[in-house]
Amino acid sequence: MDGVTLRVATAADADAIGVVTHEAYLDWVEVIGREPLPMTVDYAEAVAAHRFDLLFVGPRLVALIETTPEEGWLLIVNVAVLPTFQGRGYGARLLRLAERLAAEAGLRGTRLYTNQRFETNLRLYAGLGYVVEREETSERGVTVHMRKDRPAG
Repeated sequence: MDGVTLRVATAADADAIGVVTHEAYLDWVEVIGREPLPMTVDYAEAVAAHRFDLLFVGPRLVALIETTPEEGWLLIVNVAVLPTFQGRGYGARLLRLAERLAAEAGLRGTRLYTNQRFETNLRLYAGLGYVVEREETSERGVTVHMRKDRPAG
């Protein structure tokens, strides 16, 4: 993938992270009838609390992944890819990065959650080896919790 670079976000990236996340999740508003949770976050606070890895194509931020350790796992809080850059493997690349980070930290693997109605995301995660742990119903809909164990060895 020529021209693709990765780096860890700094506080100065918070606004750009918010823009990419908003654009990446915009199509889901119609599907679920409200803004998905990542569209409602204060990214200045999130960048201070969590790790964000940013994927650039040339100088342009096109994708990101937000992670944080939680109960022996690396929780993937958010994966966002600009719509015009989706389908190029950037989301999968960032998920593999999170899996490497979990392994390097000695964690059990990665966990994530998504809305049950985000069918393309569920297919992506399943195709990368994520399995459903549980489904949780709330006033916001059905949240699907998934995990991928770190390979033995």
